[in-house]
Amino acid sequence: METSAPKQQQPSASKIRNLPWVEKYRPQTLNDLISHQDILSTIQKFISEDRLPHLLLYGPPGTGKTSTILACAKQLYKDKEFGSMVLELNASDDRGIDIVRGPILSFASTRTIFKKGFKLVILDEADAMTQDAQNALRRVIEKFTENTRFCLICNYLSKIIPALQSRCTRFRFGPLTPELMVPRLDHVVEEEKIDISEDGMKALVTLSSGDMRRALNILQSTNMAFGKVTEETVYTCTGHPLKSDIANILDWMLNQDFTTAYRNIMALKTLKGLALHDILTEIHLFVHRVDFPSSVRIHLLTKMAEIEYRLSVGTNEKIQLSSLIAAFQVTRDLIVTEA
Repeated sequence: METSAPKQQQPSASKIRNLPWVEKYRPQTLNDLISHQDILSTIQKFISEDRLPHLLLYGPPGTGKTSTILACAKQLYKDKEFGSMVLELNASDDRGIDIVRGPILSFASTRTIFKKGFKLVILDEADAMTQDAQNALRRVIEKFTENTRFCLICNYLSKIIPALQSRCTRFRFGPLTPELMVPRLDHVVEEEKIDISEDGMKALVTLSSGDMRRALNILQSTNMAFGKVTEETVYTCTGHPLKSDIANILDWMLNQDFTTAYRNIMALKTLKGLALHDILTEIHLFVHRVDFPSSVRIHLLTKMAEIEYRLSVGTNEKIQLSSLIAAFQVTRDLIVTEA
């Protein structure tokens, strides 16, 4: 008997070990969540007073919206009643009008016999729901408020019809600040025994731009690919141009003739597999930092905006790169004439 006990525990341990870090380190309780303490304290108050309204959580990805409501559900219901009291639907599930009239309606309309309190319907990525489905949901929410609470989660509030917005208490989850992200990333680094440098951590926080899920995914993939997390390995893993690459590109565009600049940038793009869109984003930040005369800067930013738009439509990268170099060469000539 003694020897068989560890064998039974083994699958769960290996299962946890094989999980993506995003799921492995997902906060399980409201106290585990690191951000938006004002929102969490309000929701905690709703739960403790047993007065949870319909909720609408919105904001950019990776800011803790789904984690928050799942932690709430775990606090409200015990493990064995979770399945019968919580209905969770994602954008991957079919969510047309038939789903609202079928499973959602039947789940919301049935009462629980042995447990007092309300059921919880979580509609993740609700901005992917059709207009008809949202209109049908409006009536369901109104009709079954007595025994069911709805929680809608979305990235874009503008895609939720006003009638649904007015029926819910809205909370906006903003991007996470570096001060909040670094301690949590440090915890994962410690648990996973990752070799990470200080500039590697900075690069992680910069590239994730307030999205915790993205930060963890980059951390895991960089660690698995290179075994060491530094600024260079993080940028290489994500295919993002390094600061030194951007400095070289700018130097070529402003100081070399057109043909040399074009040839050098194309060689660098091919060597490192860089996308022109990423190069453009980094150069845009640089243009704001450099002390160009205002008329020159306006001209340059207008040209870059046009190139960015054309890239989004799906035009040829080589032609757009030529256009970018041309814009910088014209800028150089303008600076010379103004001087």
